[in-house]
Amino acid sequence: MWDLASGKLLRSITDAHPPGTAILHIKFTDDPTLAICNDSGGSVFELTFKRVMGVRTCESRCLFSGSKGEVCCIEPLHSKPELKDHPITQFSLLAMASLTKILVIGLKPSLKVWMTFPYGRMDPSSVPLLAWHFVAVQNYVNPMLAFCRGDVVHFLLVKRDESGAIHVTKQKHLHLYYDLINFTWINSRTVVLLDSVEKLHVIDRQTQEELETVEISEVQLVYNSSHFKSLATGGNVSQALALVGEKACYQSISSYGGQIFYLGTKSVYVMMLRSWRERVDHLLKQDCLTEALALAWSFHEGKAKAVVGLSGDASKRKAIVADRMVEILFHYADRALKKCPDQGKIQVMEQHFQDMVPVIVDYCLLLQRKDLLFSQMYDKLSENSVAKGVFLECLEPYILSDKLVGITPQVMKDLIVHFQDKKLMENVEALIVHMDITSLDIQQVVLMCWENRLYDAMIYVYNRGMNEFISPMEKLFRVIAPPLNAGKTLTAVSFCVDKCVHFLGQIPKVGMAGLYDEQVVMGNKLLVYISCCLAGRAYPLGDIPEDLVPLVKNQVFEFLIRLHSAEASPEEEIYPYIRTLLHFDTREFLNVLALTFEDFKNDKQAVEYQQRIVDILLKVMVENSDFTPSQVGCLFTFLARQLAKPDNTLFVNRTLFDQVLEFLCSPDDDSRHSERQQVLLELLQAGGIVQFEESRLIRMAEKAEFYQICEFMYEREHQYDKIIDCYLRDPLREEEVFNYIHNILSIPGHSPEEKQSVWQKAMDHIEELVSLKPCKAAELVATHFSGHIETVIKKLQNQVLLFKFLRSLLDPREGIHINQELLQISPCITEQFIELLCQFNPTQVIETLQVLECYRLEETIQITQKYQLHEVTAYLLEKKGDIHGAFLIMLERLQSKLQEVTHQGENTKEDPSLKDVEDTMVETIALCQRNSHNLNQQQREALWFPLLEAMMAPQKLSSSAIPHLHSEALKSLTMQVLNSMAAFIALPSILQRILQDPVYGKGKLGEIQGLILGMLDTFNYEQTLLETTTSLLNQDLHWSLCNLRASVTRGLNPKQDYCSICLQQYKRRQEMADEIIVFSCGHLYHSFCLQNKECTVEFEGQTRWTCYKCSSSNKVGKLSENSSEIKKGRITPSQVKMSPSYHQSKGDPTAKKGTSEPVLDPQQIQAFDQLCRLYRGSSRLALLTELSQNRSSESYRPFSGSQSAPAFNSIFQNENFQLQLIPPPVTED
Repeated sequence: MWDLASGKLLRSITDAHPPGTAILHIKFTDDPTLAICNDSGGSVFELTFKRVMGVRTCESRCLFSGSKGEVCCIEPLHSKPELKDHPITQFSLLAMASLTKILVIGLKPSLKVWMTFPYGRMDPSSVPLLAWHFVAVQNYVNPMLAFCRGDVVHFLLVKRDESGAIHVTKQKHLHLYYDLINFTWINSRTVVLLDSVEKLHVIDRQTQEELETVEISEVQLVYNSSHFKSLATGGNVSQALALVGEKACYQSISSYGGQIFYLGTKSVYVMMLRSWRERVDHLLKQDCLTEALALAWSFHEGKAKAVVGLSGDASKRKAIVADRMVEILFHYADRALKKCPDQGKIQVMEQHFQDMVPVIVDYCLLLQRKDLLFSQMYDKLSENSVAKGVFLECLEPYILSDKLVGITPQVMKDLIVHFQDKKLMENVEALIVHMDITSLDIQQVVLMCWENRLYDAMIYVYNRGMNEFISPMEKLFRVIAPPLNAGKTLTAVSFCVDKCVHFLGQIPKVGMAGLYDEQVVMGNKLLVYISCCLAGRAYPLGDIPEDLVPLVKNQVFEFLIRLHSAEASPEEEIYPYIRTLLHFDTREFLNVLALTFEDFKNDKQAVEYQQRIVDILLKVMVENSDFTPSQVGCLFTFLARQLAKPDNTLFVNRTLFDQVLEFLCSPDDDSRHSERQQVLLELLQAGGIVQFEESRLIRMAEKAEFYQICEFMYEREHQYDKIIDCYLRDPLREEEVFNYIHNILSIPGHSPEEKQSVWQKAMDHIEELVSLKPCKAAELVATHFSGHIETVIKKLQNQVLLFKFLRSLLDPREGIHINQELLQISPCITEQFIELLCQFNPTQVIETLQVLECYRLEETIQITQKYQLHEVTAYLLEKKGDIHGAFLIMLERLQSKLQEVTHQGENTKEDPSLKDVEDTMVETIALCQRNSHNLNQQQREALWFPLLEAMMAPQKLSSSAIPHLHSEALKSLTMQVLNSMAAFIALPSILQRILQDPVYGKGKLGEIQGLILGMLDTFNYEQTLLETTTSLLNQDLHWSLCNLRASVTRGLNPKQDYCSICLQQYKRRQEMADEIIVFSCGHLYHSFCLQNKECTVEFEGQTRWTCYKCSSSNKVGKLSENSSEIKKGRITPSQVKMSPSYHQSKGDPTAKKGTSEPVLDPQQIQAFDQLCRLYRGSSRLALLTELSQNRSSESYRPFSGSQSAPAFNSIFQNENFQLQLIPPPVTED
């Protein structure tokens, strides 16, 4: 023990620990008379130093014995001088890490264990690490213990409660991807980790972010392996401790005051975190000014990690960092000007400053140093004109987002001039309305705004700078009034003025082409501005001060109702401002007034203004013929809405409404009919109905053909039947009558009398309804008149209308949604429709009959015979079941077509008669093919042979009578008949019939040579196809049987060498002469065990086995089911695999010989089932199974699941399997 101040040896302690062990750790506690040591035996000792009568003594006490677990790391809790009074220091805490767990004990006032924590599974070569530090958690400073072994760091917070007990709580873990050999606290938020490959990792504890990585292999760190292996004392340590010692470097690393000391083989290295100034300066030296500013700003906001050197409260820290950032900004500005390229394109210079200048503006505004930005920084950047322009443009987004409101007058002046020079006046306007008015030269700005038509900015300056709200209106009226007074209507863009009108600052600039575009925009702005003023809103954004709102409203009203303008000419009409707004956009101006009137509450003066404006509106519009009916209607609609309010105070002369009615319903004026009707309808719906006499109104509406007005009035009086007449007379809405009738008759709420009147009116006009829309009429009749369909048919005298109606009603292809079952139409109606169909659309009869349901065959056949529709008659006879009758009709038609061909002379190749013959023949063949399946051989011949004779008859004539072209075509058609009938008539019968023909019996075989050769080609094709198919099936059968044989003869490989029931190895019981049974699933059993589990069945003197595990997992009762199936012959006896010590059962003659029949044992059956599952479906195995069932009856069918199967279940009867054979095409030599 040494005195470091004097270098004097104080004492030598010889009995501090057992002899033969090396000291691994020795550390003082906060008490200078108390130290802790740890030896290579894993024991921990407490050393107490005393001085009695000048004699230095030392007492040693064992705190932890290595026999209970070897401790290889100890760490006492040390507190800083400012934390000496912390309540937890009195316990003198000590953390110890053994190879399996850590312990936290208190040395004072008495020895006590406060916590134990096991590691769990760890790498045995990893080093246990411990480190204490005081941290602030939830405004309380308490010690935190970090410990790790391997790649996971655990943090434990130690607290003392009010009762004096210590509690240890776990904090979040730190998971790493490397193994640690050292853990060191730099401060309460930053730790430094050293991994097993000697890399330092700086980690932020709270975010667990890795801040930096440093390679320190050049330090050549000293490891403490020799001490842990106790080489000096003979190496008497455990293998576990020696393994940990391979990476131990506890005594080579120490920390103090934020510094970490590393002991190398040749020197000592010191590591420390840079202070915040040093970190910023380091970036500045590397010329990374932008990164330096970003880092400094993170220090300013308290978001940086591993901060060293910043102390004090938050405001003091921010002030210190802000001063440093200002210095960097000046340096940054100088560098931006110095690095600017002197030569080259102006775009290069602009790009340079666009990269540099916004950074200066950003950080000056973040630091809230506008004085610095607009004085020193602006003056410095103004030295370069390009930099100055970029600086001014950078201010725009901050001004528009209201982050920069106040600007010095000089900068504002330069800003406006710069945007003017660049012709960006719209940007200037957007900037002005966001600026503080005190920084503007009002006279200069107003003049500039008027010259450049910046109306929003002009209004803003007048309102905010001079509290003047009328002058902008006067200026705008002077622009839009002259063309309106000259009779040039401005096409204003209609826009919605509502209570959120302050959002309409940006007016779309569209309107009339050419000269009037700008005036339209101004007119729209004027309407929005007036609306804002009357609503208390500032234009284009914000609110008018509350004390000015009443004054502004009064000023605007007084301005609008002026009798004449300030500089009126003698020709000016009275009330020019209201007149101008009405001419510009009547509807929107009245909307503005309506919104304003809603805000009047118990304001006597406002009510007077309201009545005054209404009187002026009436005087201007009623006494003037310049306004259209739509404009006059808008006025009276507006008045009707105001008069209909419950708190209305307006007075309007009722005779004015009568004049408006006369004006709108004037029969002398046919122009703008729909416009006048719509205006009057809006007026009535707005409440104006109370201003008129209803009977007079209806008469005038009928006279003017205002059917929507009539509908409105009839609906009020519940005269719904008359509304049907209104729809039918109105060409624009006549098709809506169907929905109206349906709604009245189906929607509840109408009386039976009202529904009856509508029903009767619809019946009276049914012919008009059908002529208007047959589908809609049919749907209406089916829904509401289903019991009176015959009455409807009687009312339809026009046969064409009746046909269209019935087709819509009965033909489901028309697309109407009618339930034919609920309709219950009588067959006579359907037959009447079929007769009409035969008259007006005979080509669609068959297709229609296929979808119709309710008709009688006999009566329908008579109808088709009446109109000589032979194909339809044949179809009906076939449907009736008279196949021969249908065939005769088709045959007769075919013969007539053939006769037409034979009597024609030479004709063109595209002869329509030949096409008719082919179509008729194809239909006849289809008839024969459809029905041949259900006929016997004689009946089939009665169909096919007459058809063949009919086709061959024209060829029997002399060749001169038939053109050559027709002859070849008829031969081709005859061959087609032969190919079709070959599927139903035997080929010998066909040949015999041809050769027996008297014409061909005279030896002229050459004439039918083509027919016979074609039949022979068909035979050869089918024979080749059959041989090929048989070969393919044989190959598949051979392949499947080879796979089956390989699977059932494969050797068995047991999964284990013990019985799956008794779990004993099969070799141990061989002395008992027990049989060993192995299944294909891999399970192995003793036969005795299987017998005990009832897994055997005796059948025909042989023992049959089943796997216990597999059968028990496939439901209970499977075994008994198998037994019954064995007795029925469905499951084959099993073969038993024996061990080498197998003994033949005595008295069992059947066991000595194999079965006389080919059988499959259960293993083979299982292999076959697996093969079937592999090739599941009606594929090759399905074919093999089918083939196996067609063999002669044997005692066992390996491919059959049952003894017999119905013939109709055969796969060869499946339509997907049947081969669709066609003969090869006929080739002419």
